[in-house]
Amino acid sequence: MNTNSQKAKRRRKWRMLKDQIAKYSMTLGGISIIIAITLIFFYLLYVVLPLFLPASMNHIVQFSNPDSSIYIASEEKNELGVSFTNDADVVFFSLKDGKVISKYKIAIPDDTSITSFAVADPATDIVAFGLNDGRAVVVKHDYKITYPNDVRVITPHIKYPFGKEAIVVDEKQRALTHLDIQLKGAKNTLAAITADNNLVLATFTKKESFLGESGDFERTYNSVLALPSIYVSYLLLDKEQKIIYLADQNGQITHIDISTKTPKILQRLRVVDVNTKITALEFLTGDISLLVGDSKGHITQWFPVRDKNNNHILTKIREFNDQSAPIISIATEERRKGFVAADNNGQVGIYHSTAHRTVMLEKVTDAGIKNISISPRANRLLVADNNNQFHVWNLDNKHPEISWSALWGKVWYESYESPDYVWQSSSANNDFEPKFSLVPLAFGTLKAAFYAMLIAIPIAVFGAIYTAYFMAPKMRSIVKPSIEIMAALPTVILGFLAGLWLAPIMEKNLPGFFMLLLLLPIIVLVFAFIMHHLPKSIKHKISTGWQSALLIPIILLVIWSAFSLSYPVEVWLFDGNMPNWLTNTLGVDFDQRNALIVGIAMGLAVIPNIFSMAEDAVFSVPKHLTIGSLALGATPWQTMIRVIILTASPGIFSAIMIGMGRAVGETMIVLMATGNTPIMDFNIFEGLRTLSANIAVEMPEAEVASTHYRILFLSGLVLFVFTFFFNTIAEVVRHRLRRKYSSL
Repeated sequence: MNTNSQKAKRRRKWRMLKDQIAKYSMTLGGISIIIAITLIFFYLLYVVLPLFLPASMNHIVQFSNPDSSIYIASEEKNELGVSFTNDADVVFFSLKDGKVISKYKIAIPDDTSITSFAVADPATDIVAFGLNDGRAVVVKHDYKITYPNDVRVITPHIKYPFGKEAIVVDEKQRALTHLDIQLKGAKNTLAAITADNNLVLATFTKKESFLGESGDFERTYNSVLALPSIYVSYLLLDKEQKIIYLADQNGQITHIDISTKTPKILQRLRVVDVNTKITALEFLTGDISLLVGDSKGHITQWFPVRDKNNNHILTKIREFNDQSAPIISIATEERRKGFVAADNNGQVGIYHSTAHRTVMLEKVTDAGIKNISISPRANRLLVADNNNQFHVWNLDNKHPEISWSALWGKVWYESYESPDYVWQSSSANNDFEPKFSLVPLAFGTLKAAFYAMLIAIPIAVFGAIYTAYFMAPKMRSIVKPSIEIMAALPTVILGFLAGLWLAPIMEKNLPGFFMLLLLLPIIVLVFAFIMHHLPKSIKHKISTGWQSALLIPIILLVIWSAFSLSYPVEVWLFDGNMPNWLTNTLGVDFDQRNALIVGIAMGLAVIPNIFSMAEDAVFSVPKHLTIGSLALGATPWQTMIRVIILTASPGIFSAIMIGMGRAVGETMIVLMATGNTPIMDFNIFEGLRTLSANIAVEMPEAEVASTHYRILFLSGLVLFVFTFFFNTIAEVVRHRLRRKYSSL
C-alpha cells in the first residue's frame, strides 16, 4: 500500500479529524458534567442559605397613646391595632400613623369596678374583665374584611360571646383579684382568685336547640379550692381547661389539676433563684410549656414530664440568659414555638424554644416597656412604653426553628420524657412543635446502604472474581451480559416487588430464610468437596469452568427445601409465629417492611454495577502475570489471591464505592419497601426512612420557601455531600492502590 498516495493522505486527515472531534467532545462532555454538578451544588446552597441568615428588625413608626393600656394586640393584616384600658375602653387605631379608627366602651355594670383582666388564647381574640362583685365581662375584638371597589377595608368591632350581661364567676360575690379564661368549642371555663385567696372555677356550656343552632351559655358546675398559704401574683389556665398554674411572690409555682370536678394540687416548686422574683409568666403556643421571666432577666421553659411513677412533674427544660434587666412582658407567636420578651430597659429579645436559640436582641425604646405584642404572622411588633408611646417594628424572622442543635443534636420536645432525635415535620394544627432532626434520616440512609452492601459486596465481588478467572469463556459470555442487563431494571419495579411480594413472603417464611442462610454455604462447600474427590474419569467429563452450572439445580433445591420446612420449624420452635416470638420473647420489634427487605432489594439493584466493574478489573489483569505465577508453581487459588486480586484491587474498590454511592442515593426501593419510619434502631427487622425517600415523600406537600421546604433541600445537600465524600474517598484509595501495585 502506498502511504504517500492521495487516498492515504486523505484517510490520515480524516482519521486525525475524527480524533480531534472525539478529543474535544470528550473534553466538552467532562467539563459539562462538572459544570452541571457545580450548578446543582450552588442551587441547593442558594435554597438552603436563607435558613441560616440572621433575623432583622426595623422601626416603622412611633406615636402617642393618650390612654393607659393594659393589653395591646394587632390583627393579622398588620393594619390595625387594639388597646384595652383599665377604664374598660377599647381603642382601635391604625398601625401606620396611630390614628384612632373607633372607640368602644365595655358594658361594665353600674356600681362595680374592674379588679382583674385576662387574655384567652391569643388566636381567639378574647379577653375578660373581672369585677369586684364576683362577676366577669367577656369581650372579643373582631375584624370584618370587605372589598368595596376592590379595595380592602378592615372594620373593627367588639362582640360579647356570653352576652352583654356580666356572668357570675363567684357565687359568693367576692372580688376577683386574678382571672383567666379559655373558650374551646362548647366548653368554656373561667378561673379566678378571690379576695380571700380562694381558687374559683366556673364552667359554662353552650346550649344548642334540637336543630343544632347555638343558644345561650348554661352554667355546668362550680368548684372552689382554698389557697391558705399561696399569695398569687399570676394565674394561668391552659386552653384544654385541665391544668392551672399559680405563681406567687416567692418565686414558686403551684401546679393544679382541674380535669375532675375536685381540683387537686399536683406539685409546688420554686422556679427561680432565691431572692429572685417572677416578673412574667406565659404559656408557650399549645399551652404545654410555661415561660417564666424573672427579675434577673432570665427566661426559663418548663413543662410536665412523666416520671418513673407515671406522675407528671413540672421540669425545667431550657434557659435563656441573654437579657439582664427584669423581664416585664412575654408575647408568644400564634403559629410557632417562638416568643418575644421585653425587659425594663427597653430591650426586646426574639427567641425560639425548640431551637434553644436567641434569634436577636434589639433596643426599641429608652423608656421601660409596659406591654408588648406580636402579630399573628409574627412579622410585626407593637410595643407600649412607660411614656405612653406606641412603637411599631417590622420583624423579619422567617426561619427561627433552625439551629445546629435542632438539626443534629438531641432536643427535648414537649411531652417527651427525655431529649431525642426526632423527625416529624407537620401536624394538623398550629400548636404542633415541628421536629426537624436530620439525624434519623442520615442514620436511615447509612443503615439501608449498610445492609444493601452487606448483601451485594460478597455476591458481586466473589461472582466477578469467579466469572473473570474461573468460568469458561462461553459461559462467561452468557452470565456477564445477563447480570449487566439487570442494571437496566427500574428500581421502582424492584421496590414494588419488594414491598408487595417479597415482604409478605419473608414474614410468613422467616425461619426458612434463616435456614437458607445457614444451609446454602454448607451445601456449596459439600458440593465442592464432592467434586474435588470425584474419580478422574468422571471429573474429566465436566468441562473446565462449567462446574458452577451444576450448582444451579442444587441451589434451587436448597431454597425449595428451606421454605418448605419453614412452617413446621416455626410451629416447632416459635409457637407458629416467629415475628411474635421475636417481639414478645427477645424484645426485638418486627415490621413487615424492614431493613432486611431493603437490603435484599437494594442489594439486587447494586449488584450489577459492582459486578460489572469488578469483573472488568479482574479480567483486565495482564495475562503474563497470571501465566508467570502459574509457571513459577503457584496454584490457581494462590495466583488469584496474591496476584490477580491485588492487581485488580483499585478497580474492585472503585466498584464497591460506586455501589455504595448508588445505595446511599437510592429512593424508590426504600420508599416502597420500608415503613418510612424515621427511627434510629439498627434492628434489621425495623423500618427506616432515608434522606432521599424523605424528600420524595414530603416535597409535594411542602410550602415553597417555608422552613420545611428549605430543610428538604438541606437534606438533598447533605445527600450530595455524602455521595461526594464517598466518591472522593474511592478515588483517593484507588490511586494509592494503583501506585502500590503498579509494579506487579
